[in-house]
Amino acid sequence: MSAVLVGTSHGTDDPAGQAAVRALLAGVRAARPELDVREAFVDVQQPDVGEVLVGAVRDAGAAVVVPLLLSTGYHVRHDIAQAVAGVNANGPDGGAAGADGIVAGAVAADPLGPHPLLVDILADRYAAAEAAHGPFRSDDAVVLAAAGSSVAAAATAVEEVTSALAQRLGRPVTPSYGAGAEPRVPAAVAAARAAGQGTRATRVIVVSYLLASGYFLDRVLEAGADVVTDPVAGPAGAEKADPRLVQVVLDRYDAAVRA
Repeated sequence: MSAVLVGTSHGTDDPAGQAAVRALLAGVRAARPELDVREAFVDVQQPDVGEVLVGAVRDAGAAVVVPLLLSTGYHVRHDIAQAVAGVNANGPDGGAAGADGIVAGAVAADPLGPHPLLVDILADRYAAAEAAHGPFRSDDAVVLAAAGSSVAAAATAVEEVTSALAQRLGRPVTPSYGAGAEPRVPAAVAAARAAGQGTRATRVIVVSYLLASGYFLDRVLEAGADVVTDPVAGPAGAEKADPRLVQVVLDRYDAAVRA
C-alpha cells in the first residue's frame, strides 16, 4: 500500500481559496487514482494536520505530508514538523524506510516552492494579465508578492523564484512580502512607482506568488498596484487545477517517499 498523501494548506476563510485547494487535491487524485489523498490544515480550517496524520498512518502504515505552501516557514518547521514527530513518537517505525525503500510512519515533504514549474505558472499569469491590461511597457515595474516569513530560508527561496521569473520575462522583478520580511508589498509598490516618476505613466504590475485567494491576496490587492495577477492556483472559480501545480505536488510526494 502506498503512503497516504496528506495535502496540508494554511487554511482560509475565503470560499474561493478553499475551493482552489480542494480543486488542487482533486487534480492530484485524478492524476494518480490509486493514491489515497487527504486534506489537512495548519490554521483556520479543520481537520488539523496532526489529526489527519494519525488516521493516515493508522490506516496505511505510512503517510507523507505535502505542505501546500510555496515556501518554508513557521508552519512547515513547527506545525507540520511537530505533527510528524508526534505520530512517529507513538508508532513502531518512526518514519524509517522499509525493506523496499518506501517510507513507513510519517514524513514531511518539502514545500511546493521553489520549483521550475511554478516559474512557468507565474510567467503565464503575467502573460494573462498583460493580455487583459497590456501591453506592458519596458518602463513598467514588476513586483513579486509572496506571503513572507521570518525564516531566512523562506526569503532565499522567494529570491530564487524572483530571479528565475526575471530571467524568463527578460525584465527586472523585485521581491516583496506580506509579512515576516522586507520590503513589504505596499512599500515595494510605492518605491517602484517613485522610481518611475518622470517617465510616461509608469505602471506597477504585481505578480502574485500566493497559492490562492485569501488574506494575503486581499492585502496585495490593497497595496496600490495598477495590475495584480491571478494567484498560482489560477483565477477564482477555476473548476480544475493547473496540471503543472498538480505535478509539483506529486514531485514533492515522490521525492519524500524515496528520500
